[in-house]
Amino acid sequence: MAVSQTSFTDAIFDPTVPRPDGLSDGQGQAAGRRFDVYRNNVIASLTEALQAAFPVIEKLVGEANFKVLAGDFVRAHPPSSPLMMFYGAELPIFLKSYGPVASIQYLPDVARLETAIRESYHEGDAVPADAAVFGSLSPEALMASMLTLVPSARLVRSAWPIHAIWRFNREDGAPKPEMAPQDVLIVRPNLDPQPLLLPPGGGAFVARLLARDTLRDALDAAAQEARDFDLTQTLTLLISNAAILDIGDTT
Repeated sequence: MAVSQTSFTDAIFDPTVPRPDGLSDGQGQAAGRRFDVYRNNVIASLTEALQAAFPVIEKLVGEANFKVLAGDFVRAHPPSSPLMMFYGAELPIFLKSYGPVASIQYLPDVARLETAIRESYHEGDAVPADAAVFGSLSPEALMASMLTLVPSARLVRSAWPIHAIWRFNREDGAPKPEMAPQDVLIVRPNLDPQPLLLPPGGGAFVARLLARDTLRDALDAAAQEARDFDLTQTLTLLISNAAILDIGDTT
């Protein structure tokens, strides 16, 4: 009797589902324990993929707890693609309603940050714009221009100190996080993605750039959020980290 793909997959990812009838061990015998071993190996492999993708989440909850969490996630969200590089994209949303860690309210946003770092890593390379272009534009032309960010750019805005939490759990000697909102821009000036802490108003500024608004509109949005927003500081941060792909004239 042939085993359907659906029943096989259901049995792999749901331990309450019995072994499918008709499975053979290759010698005409019922698969039996061999199927159980295979099922366990699948869950273990996907758990390892999540450990590699979310090292800070694992450190925050502990290895043993993470393996339990990962097992529950894998069973709720089996892979939809053979490409494992993006497996776990649903983890931030999963964490919001996952009872055992519900009290750690910043956990989903830290997972969003780690997801963005991984996405940035797998984006294509790009040659950044020549910073000399800024000096060639009049103030009016500059304000009317659109700054296109590099493909690896990702913005994560949070009510929690996600950049500080990430650093504290990744870098020796990093300062202990202080509870305050933080916005993070991830870019890849070299081979590895770099999470950059944005200044007050910087999250609103970058969000408008990503939305293809003009520099003037981005500046207005930033100033509404932070009266002391420093445009020069933020542009310097973007330029020094090769985050600007193009400076386009909208006139």
